[in-house]
Amino acid sequence: MVGHFLLHRKMNLTKNFRLEELLRSQSATRLGIDEQFSPPDTVRDNLILLCQNVLEPVREIIEQPIHVSSGYRCPRLNELIGGARGSQHCKGQAADIECNLSAEQLYQIIKNSDIKYDQLIQEFGAWVHVSFSPFQQRGERLRAIKVDGRVKYISD
Repeated sequence: MVGHFLLHRKMNLTKNFRLEELLRSQSATRLGIDEQFSPPDTVRDNLILLCQNVLEPVREIIEQPIHVSSGYRCPRLNELIGGARGSQHCKGQAADIECNLSAEQLYQIIKNSDIKYDQLIQEFGAWVHVSFSPFQQRGERLRAIKVDGRVKYISD
């Protein structure tokens, strides 16, 4: 069973993205949160849609690798790290991404592309959050900033 699971984690979701990189979490590993690494099929299906519809097209546009700093988060991990309740990360519908461009450059490229997304958030000038829902693409654009130690989202 363990061997099968490890093989499963190595599966390609698309040409350039593997399931393993969208499940990766140093916090889950450190805290022994094993459910992080064996998501339900619905989560895996959502991650495939996210990669097919957003991550792979972004990679094609920028012509360079994308690093997923946070993909799927199981509910327990999301709560422990202070993630938003109802976060699309918990459904496998969101990823925080970085590349060799600045967060602002990456945000602008996605914003000005034809890529359909549910949310696009430039977070603190450090990374870009993108999401894709199987139900609707709101095309919501936000910027996350800290004001008096609290996170504030500004519509863009």
